[in-house]
Amino acid sequence: MNSIKLSVSTAPFLKDKDTTPKIMMTVVYTLIPIVFVSIYYFGLGALLVTLTAVFSCMFTEWLFNKPEDRFKTLKDGSGLITGLLLALTLPPGFPLWMVFIGGFVAIGMGKAMWGGLGQNVFNPALLGRGFLQAAFPTAITTWSPPDGRYFGLRGTNTALPFFQGENIDAVSGATPLSKMKFDHLATDTMDLLLGSTGGSLGETCAILIILAGVYLLIKKIINWRIPLSIILTVSIFSGIFYMINPEIYPSPIFMILSGGMLLGTVYMATDLVTSPLTPKGTWIFGIGIGILIVLIRIWGGLPEGVMYAILLMNSATPLLNRFTKIRTYGHKK
Repeated sequence: MNSIKLSVSTAPFLKDKDTTPKIMMTVVYTLIPIVFVSIYYFGLGALLVTLTAVFSCMFTEWLFNKPEDRFKTLKDGSGLITGLLLALTLPPGFPLWMVFIGGFVAIGMGKAMWGGLGQNVFNPALLGRGFLQAAFPTAITTWSPPDGRYFGLRGTNTALPFFQGENIDAVSGATPLSKMKFDHLATDTMDLLLGSTGGSLGETCAILIILAGVYLLIKKIINWRIPLSIILTVSIFSGIFYMINPEIYPSPIFMILSGGMLLGTVYMATDLVTSPLTPKGTWIFGIGIGILIVLIRIWGGLPEGVMYAILLMNSATPLLNRFTKIRTYGHKK
């Protein structure tokens, strides 16, 4: 007589075939074309910033893990994604030693100190960028316009730590957002779509980021409610001001295509760890980000507000998960 074995285990009982490394690498594959376009526009400086950010994040990941887990955690791809996203938020002429510090903070303070992958409250790449914004405000707002130089370094890429170089070959060029905020000059929509403007590495080729977002939505790696709620909120909220005075306030199309709006919407706001789990929570999360982006861009001291908007709403994610909890079957609300 055959004996029947009963297996007792905890949830989850249904497991998806997509593992964490597989999901992470899919996101990496969508980021690679964006990185290549940034290198096309900004040359060697963009490549060095990207390599330094990736190395710093993966080195810090290795450093903060237990010896037996060091290479295991590197394989999940989360450190690689953080490095790529951090690089895409930085200007091409950013000093490499500052990039390294940003990667160290992104992983050390944005991930390791919370307990590792899945425990962090804030998006690590944005936290690293936020630290660099506070520590080195001049360097991080010195932009190099794309000028076709592929092999020349930009700005102070190779500047020594804590020393300010006298010869800076990359004069700070105005970004589309700064032109609009301080001079009320709009940038051509086609330039925004193709990315042939000054700014961070990730402010290149909006078309590629849109296509990457569509692909991630089809693969169900990102929650469609978050990008939709952000884009709708920014469009409606900024559209109201644009109708009031189109000579001062930017159009909704400009607000969506300029700056780090698309990169933050597709890759940072949809972070599986730092975004809400409930459907209602994701809507509130996205609407909050959209409102903050418009408020900061129009009335804030800085022309860009995507980073602060996402980080602020990251801090509200635990509360959103708690107060928008889905009713358990058979229980009262």
